[in-house]
Amino acid sequence: MKKPTAEERQRQCTRKRRYRTQGDALDAAVLAGVAGERSAYRCALCGLWHLTSR
Repeated sequence: MKKPTAEERQRQCTRKRRYRTQGDALDAAVLAGVAGERSAYRCALCGLWHLTSR
C-alpha cells in the first residue's frame, strides 16, 4: 500500500468534522450514539481533533 500524497492527506482532513478539544470530539460521539465505536485523535495537519472508527 502506497503512502498518501500531501494532497490526499489534506483532503482526508478537510472531509472530517473538526473539534477544538478531545472532550468536544468525544461528547459529539456520545450525542451521535457512537461513543463505543469511535475514538478521538489529534490531527497532525490541522492540529484539531477528529473522530475515527476503532
